[in-house]
Amino acid sequence: MMESAKIKDVHFSEELSKRYLSYAMSTIVSRSLPDVRDGLKPVHRRLMYAMRQLHLDPKNGYKKCARVVGDVIGKYHPHGDSAVYGAMVRLAQDFSVRYPLVDGQGNFGNIDGDGAAAMRYTEARLTEFAMDLMDGLSDDAVEFSDTYDGEDSEPSVMPAMVPNLLCNGAMGIAVGMATNIPPHNLSEVSDALLYLIENPQCDDEPLVRRLKGPDFPTGGIIVDNFETILTNYKQGKGNFRIRSKWHTEDLGHGQYQIVVTEIPYQVIKSKLIEKIAELLLNKKIPFLGDVRDESAQDIRIVLEPKNRMVDATLLMEQLFRLTELEAKFNMNMNVLDLDGVPRVMSIKEVLHDYLQHRNQVFLRKIRYRLSKINARLEILEGYLIAYLNLDEIIRIIREEDNPKEIMMQEFKLSDVQAEAILNMKLRNLRKLDEDQINQEHEELLAEKASLEILENDEAKRWLAIAEEIKKIKDKYSKKTALGRRRTDFAEAPCDVEVPLEALIEKEPITVILSQKGWIRCIKGHADLNEDFKFKDDDAKLFVIHAQTTDKIVVLDNKGKFFNVAANDIPSGRGYGQPIRLMIDLANNDEIVSMFVFEPEAKYLIATDKAYGFIVDENHILAQTRNGRKIMNVADDENVRFCIRVNGDYVAVVGENRRMLVFKAEEIPTMARGHGVLLQKYKDGRISDIQIFNGEYGFCYNRAGGISIEKELITWLGHRAQVGKLVPFGFPKNNKFFK
Repeated sequence: MMESAKIKDVHFSEELSKRYLSYAMSTIVSRSLPDVRDGLKPVHRRLMYAMRQLHLDPKNGYKKCARVVGDVIGKYHPHGDSAVYGAMVRLAQDFSVRYPLVDGQGNFGNIDGDGAAAMRYTEARLTEFAMDLMDGLSDDAVEFSDTYDGEDSEPSVMPAMVPNLLCNGAMGIAVGMATNIPPHNLSEVSDALLYLIENPQCDDEPLVRRLKGPDFPTGGIIVDNFETILTNYKQGKGNFRIRSKWHTEDLGHGQYQIVVTEIPYQVIKSKLIEKIAELLLNKKIPFLGDVRDESAQDIRIVLEPKNRMVDATLLMEQLFRLTELEAKFNMNMNVLDLDGVPRVMSIKEVLHDYLQHRNQVFLRKIRYRLSKINARLEILEGYLIAYLNLDEIIRIIREEDNPKEIMMQEFKLSDVQAEAILNMKLRNLRKLDEDQINQEHEELLAEKASLEILENDEAKRWLAIAEEIKKIKDKYSKKTALGRRRTDFAEAPCDVEVPLEALIEKEPITVILSQKGWIRCIKGHADLNEDFKFKDDDAKLFVIHAQTTDKIVVLDNKGKFFNVAANDIPSGRGYGQPIRLMIDLANNDEIVSMFVFEPEAKYLIATDKAYGFIVDENHILAQTRNGRKIMNVADDENVRFCIRVNGDYVAVVGENRRMLVFKAEEIPTMARGHGVLLQKYKDGRISDIQIFNGEYGFCYNRAGGISIEKELITWLGHRAQVGKLVPFGFPKNNKFFK
C-alpha cells in the first residue's frame, strides 16, 4: 500500500510534451543559439574562459589542445571531447572565422575539407580578439554562475568589448529553429554602433549603409543590390549571393586562362574542383577545356577555355550557374536576446541589444572600480590619521594590551583602517611615503568623482562607450591585415545567354545528306550540283550551305522537327555517319526537308493531302534528340513540304495538274496541329508548292529556260478551292522546278 501510494497517474501525451519542451529549451538556450551580447554559444564561452584560466594569452606560449579540452570537459562542459575540440578547431580556422579567437599551432584543417590533427598533436593559445572579448572579467563586468558540479564558477556571458556576434557570425541548429549569421567587418560594425549611439531613433537604412554587408573570411563578391541587402537586414533573414573572384591571365598568341583566387564562404575547394571536373567529363560545360588546382597558401584554381574564341565572361557565367563558384548564404539572425528569449532580430535590434549590454558592462566596471577606490581610500585615510598622530599610535601599540580597539575608539578608525595601521611596516613611516599617500589619496578622489559622474550621467556614459568603440575600431582598422575588407560588392548580374556560337569558330561548310540517311560535311561552300561520292546503293537527298555555328533543322514525314549542331556533323573523307545516331528518327520514318535555322523565319509545312499551316522559328527548335512534334498526320498521310515564307502569295499544284493561287495570309500560323486544306481534290494528292511575291509572279521550268507568270487572274482564288489547269508548257512531272 505504501508503494502504490507513490504511483501517480499522468496523461502520457502531456508528460511527453513537458519532457520534450524541457529538452528543446535546453538545446536552444544551452547549446545551439548564440547570445546577442557576446555572440558565443556555451561551449565557445567555456573554451575561452578555460584558456584564460590557463593563462594562454597571446604573450605566453602555446599549450596542447588536449590539455585545454580536458579542462573544459572536466570543469565546465560535461560533453564529449570531440565536440569540444571540433568547436575549438573552427575558432582557429581563418577560412571559417573572420576574426579567429584561437591561435592554433599545428594542423587545424584546411579549405579543402581536410580535418584537423588529433588534439594531442596540436597546440593553441588565445588571440588578441579573444582577449578583447573577455576584457573586464576581472572587473566584475558580468555575472558568474556555478559550474555543473558546483565546484567552480564561470561567466554567464562575456563582457564583449568587441561585437563578436556580427564580426564572426554564428551557425547552429536547435529544436524547431536555426541560426545562420554571416561575419562582418569590425570597422563597419563600429561605424553602425557609433551612429546608433548618436541617433537612437534612426531607421535601419542608415545603419545598413554603414554596415554595408557581410565580410566573409574567404572573400568573394556579393552580387546583390542595396535594396535586397537592406530588406534582409530589416527582416533579420534573407540570402546573399556570393560569387568567386577571378581574372584572366594572358598566355600570348591570343590564348588566355582564367584564375579563380577567392571562392564563396563555406565552399569546400576540393569538392568544388571535383564538381567542375565531373561536369567537364560529362560534357556539361562545352566552353571549358581543363581545370587545375595550383593552390598553395592562397587559392589558385586555373580554368582553361576550350579555345581562344571562348569569351571568358560567358564561360564564367556558365560555371556560376552550374557550380558553387556562385553560392547563397541564407541569413537567419535567430539569437537569444537580452532576456534570453530566442527570436529573429533585425540589424537595429541586434546592435541595440549589444549596446545595452555594453552599457551594463560599463556600469558594472564603474561600480567595481568605485568599490575598490572606496576600499583603498578608507585605508589611505587611516594611514593619514596615523601619520598625524604617529607618536600616540606608536605608544598605544607598544604599551596597550589591546591596541586595535583603543585606536578605533580614540581616533574613530574602522576595523579595516586599524588593521592596516597595525600591519604597516616601520620603513613606511618616512616622510616620503606620507607624501605619496597624500598624492594617491587626491588622485583617487578625483577618479572617484569622475566615475560617479559617469555612473549618474547616462549621456556622458554613452560618450565614454563611444570612445571605447573608437579605440577598438582603430585597433582593427581596415589598414591592418586582419581588419581590411575582404568581400567586395558588385551589381546583380543580368541573366546572360550563353550561345553555342561563342565556342565554335565560324567557318563555311557544305552539309550532305544521302537517301540512306548518312550525313557528312565538307569545308567550304561547294557547288550544290556537284557529283558527290556515295555508297554504291546510295544517292544524294539534300545538299545545303551552312556555317559551323549554325543549327541544321531536319523534318520527317510524320511532322517532327529535329535539330543538329553543324559543328557536330562529321567532316573529312568518307561517307559520314548515320543521322539516326544524332537524332531519334523512327525506323519507318524518312526525312523530307533539311535547312539551316534562321531567326525570325516562318515556314509553310504541308502534307501530301494538301493540309498545312505556317509555323514560326520558335516552335521548330527541339531541346532533345527526340525531336519536337509539330504536325499531326493520319496513318495514310505524310508531310511532304517545308517551305520558307518569303512572299505574299502561295501557288499549289495537284497531281490532277490543277493550280490554285491565293494569298499567304489565308493560311493560319499555328504552334501545332493538322492545319487547313490548301487545295481541294476529288482523287489525288498535292504535287508542289511555291511561295512568291504577287508583283513578280510565280515561275517554273519550261523548255528553253524559266517562264514567269505575272498575270495571276486565271489561277487566283481562295484557299481550299479546286483551281485551274496549269499554264501551257508547265513541266509534266507537275513540279515547278524539280
